[in-house]
Amino acid sequence: MSTPAENTSQSDILLRNRADGIVTLTLNRPKNYNALSEAMLTALQEALDDIAADDSARVVVLAGAGKAFCAGHDLKEMRSKPDQDYYRRLFNQCSRMMLTMNRIPQPVIARVHGIATAAGCQLVATADLAVASSEASFATSGINLGLFCATPGVPLSRNVLRKHAMEMLLTGEFISAEAAVDLGLVNRAVDPDMLDDQVMALAQHIRDRSPVAVRTGKRMFYKQIDKELEAAYEYAAEVMACNMMAQDAVEGIDAFMEKRDPIWRGR
Repeated sequence: MSTPAENTSQSDILLRNRADGIVTLTLNRPKNYNALSEAMLTALQEALDDIAADDSARVVVLAGAGKAFCAGHDLKEMRSKPDQDYYRRLFNQCSRMMLTMNRIPQPVIARVHGIATAAGCQLVATADLAVASSEASFATSGINLGLFCATPGVPLSRNVLRKHAMEMLLTGEFISAEAAVDLGLVNRAVDPDMLDDQVMALAQHIRDRSPVAVRTGKRMFYKQIDKELEAAYEYAAEVMACNMMAQDAVEGIDAFMEKRDPIWRGR
């Protein structure tokens, strides 16, 4: 992926590119390792809100410009405003954006290269899927600065087994892309030269599935996961019953039986 020049304007801090239903959002503060400033958080929130309302957007890819995916919050900006109310607003703003990633109907794929630390690692854990360069590395490194990565710990602990998550949170040590795959933080680690191809292949594969099934599935997956087993099955059965009434489900089953490609209508 090319490296755009450092920009400071609101319109350029987050780059948007759209092609065939796949929207790529690129964090564009390469000189700052794509740190999540207030402006970046605002830009991400606005972009995700726009995408959520756009039925023609099918998949989101989240990437970073320059040498890193994301180095977390902008520490220089944070230290310039030593006020607890400001910090509370900032972390609540970040949490709202992360929740929006989780709640939009489109799957979000993190394209990870370089480092993904603290809130950058949080972005990876929050994304629905993640593909990493084999040279990428991950850490919840706030502990090294006297700051426990509490908010990154929320999605991390929902992706990685507890003891592994606690080790990352309590030591701040980096783990490799291969280790991130083993722990369940990312789906796969690939050769750096193949990163874009692998991310796009995954995005296109999802894009070519029924938008009804994809939207239904993402919403169902996160809603059922915290339910008790019996309640989860009850909810899942209702979702499947409703899904079966969708035109896409009828078309998909008919196409399978007729040995032809389905024509999705998104309803």
